[in-house]
Amino acid sequence: MRPEFLPDRIELETAGEPTHALIWLHGLGADGSDFVPVIDELGLPAGTALRCIFPHAPLRPVSCNGGYVMRAWYDILSLSPQERRIDNAGLLESCATVEALIAREAERGIPAARIVLAGFSQGGAVAYTAALRRPEAVAGVVALSTYIPSPGLLTCLAQHAALPVFAAHGDEDEVVSPALGRAARDCLEAGGLRPAWHTYPMGHQVCLPELRDLGNWLTALLRG
Repeated sequence: MRPEFLPDRIELETAGEPTHALIWLHGLGADGSDFVPVIDELGLPAGTALRCIFPHAPLRPVSCNGGYVMRAWYDILSLSPQERRIDNAGLLESCATVEALIAREAERGIPAARIVLAGFSQGGAVAYTAALRRPEAVAGVVALSTYIPSPGLLTCLAQHAALPVFAAHGDEDEVVSPALGRAARDCLEAGGLRPAWHTYPMGHQVCLPELRDLGNWLTALLRG
């Protein structure tokens, strides 16, 4: 797999003529390259035809980091172990970016029903929000070490009880507390979803057992 580096994103295909797409959103301060190496660690079966898209968040000042300019999907106004205060306008702007990527894949022959939205930390918050605001369901959501910052924005939550969700969190996460991850899981369950919830003995990161579990989940989803 040879990634294609574009101004606003990185793309790679695991095989020719992809039948599904995976849009993966990075965390605060990173960029689209952060999770490109992960695809090889998923252990997907040979011949899996998946287009992987890794967009770069825009550069913006982040209030909780003293206004330092970095790649961020939205501004974080303040944070604590139990909550985040964020700029909802920025979050919705990033959801619109995801919608544009979904529309582009539809033009290339992959409809929303065959697109998985994935994200780590802040990127996972966007993946949750984008998926659960749109009336038309995506294929699934991958939410790693993340949270739901604004449940009131999940305007189509009740319509997506059958949406497959893989949610994972580190038991020792010092950046996004496990309590925030569990609160997101509980929010989904209150809306009728049944997320696959996994925890691992790690901090704010990913680990190989997590990636293998995710690979198994994705394999089953793509075969379905």
